[in-house]
Amino acid sequence: MLQRDPWLLPEGVEEVLPEDAKHLETLRRQLLDVFERWGYEKVIPPFIDYLDSLLTGSGHDLNLQTFKLTDQLSGEVLGIRADMTPQVARIDAHSLSHQQVSRLCYEGTTLHTRGNALDKTRIPMQIGAELFGHAGIDSDTEVIQLMLETLAMAGLKYVHLDLGHVEIYRGLVAQANLTQEQELALFEVLQRKSNCELVELLGSFAISAELQAIFLALPKLNGDKSVLANARAVFAAADKSVNDALAQLEALADILHSYYPQLTISFDLAELRGYHYHTGVVFAAFVPEVGKEIARGGRYDNIGQIFGSARPATGFSADLKVLAALTKSQCGTDDVVKVLAPIAAGDSALDEKVRDLRASGCIVIKQLSGQHAYQPACNQKLEKIDENWVLVPLN
Repeated sequence: MLQRDPWLLPEGVEEVLPEDAKHLETLRRQLLDVFERWGYEKVIPPFIDYLDSLLTGSGHDLNLQTFKLTDQLSGEVLGIRADMTPQVARIDAHSLSHQQVSRLCYEGTTLHTRGNALDKTRIPMQIGAELFGHAGIDSDTEVIQLMLETLAMAGLKYVHLDLGHVEIYRGLVAQANLTQEQELALFEVLQRKSNCELVELLGSFAISAELQAIFLALPKLNGDKSVLANARAVFAAADKSVNDALAQLEALADILHSYYPQLTISFDLAELRGYHYHTGVVFAAFVPEVGKEIARGGRYDNIGQIFGSARPATGFSADLKVLAALTKSQCGTDDVVKVLAPIAAGDSALDEKVRDLRASGCIVIKQLSGQHAYQPACNQKLEKIDENWVLVPLN
C-alpha cells in the first residue's frame, strides 16, 4: 500500500483558508440577519442523529448520501446529517410542539457520501429557512421571496426561478392506477426525459389512450408561462387534483410577477425534485454561471407526523459555500484598521488602549518577542508619544 502524504485530505473534503473563511463568515452573518428580520428564529440541530430521524420522508437518494455508524452506547444505527430539514421538522413538531405558525432557520455543515457531479464537495454548508403551520399560497410565496432576498443579499444577479408541482405527476399516477413498481419505473424514465423509453414503457401499461397521451406530453411541458396554457389543454381529461395543482402554479407565478416584474420564471411540469419528499410546489433558483440550481425548496406537508405533529410545511435551502464562491469577487477592499502593538508587560495604559481599539472594531496584533519585521497586514502601529499611546502610520 502506498504511503499517503499526511497533509492530504479525503476526496471531496476541503479546507477553507483565512481569506475565504472571512468572506464565508461575513456572508453567513448577513444572511442569518436577513432571516431574523423576516421573523425566522435560528435553531441548531445536532450533527449526528438516529438514522430513521434523518431519513424521515426523504426517500432513497438521501439514504445513499448518508454516512452510517453504530452507536457504541445504544447499539443503534446513527447517521451523520446529509440534510438538516428533517431535523428542523422534528424541532417544530416535537420540541416546540405548538399550533401557531413557526418560522425557523438554520446553518451548518452537512456530510455526503458522494460529491456533486459539478462541485465535487462532500461537505456542503447548508443554510435555509422553513415555515411550519400554514398550507396556503401565502406561505409558498413568502418562502420563495425569502430565497430571492437571500440571493440578492449575497450579491447574485440575473436569478432565474424554475417552478413545478409534484402533485401533477402524483395525481396522474393515481388516476392511472399504477402499481408501485410501474410508478417507480415511470418516474425514472421521466427523470431521464427519454422519449423512446417513455413510449415503450407506457405501451406496457394497461391505461387509457388519453392518459398515455398526457404522460407522453409531460416532458415537453417546460418553458415560459405559455406552458401553463398548453398544459390546460393537455390535462383536459386529467383528474381535478392535477388541474388544481396547475391552477396553484399559475396563481403563484402571477403573485411573484407582481412583486418582481423583471424576474425570469419558467415551468417544468415533469420536474420531480424530491418527489418522495415534497407534496406540492417545488422551486429552484439558477444563475447563468452555474450549471445547477444554487438554491431549492418546496412544500413538504406532514413530514412531522412521525414526530407527533403532522403540520403543513414549506422551505428552502442553499449551500453557503457555493454562494460565497459565486460572490467572492464582489468583495470590496478591506478598510479595517489593522494595528501593530508592542509587547509591554505591566503597562496598563497600553493594555487599555488595545482593548479600546479592539472594541471599536480595529484589528490589533501584538508584536511577539524576537519578531523584528512588521506584520505585513498592519497599516498603523501604536507608539508612545509624550507618555500617551497613539496611532501612527506604519511605513
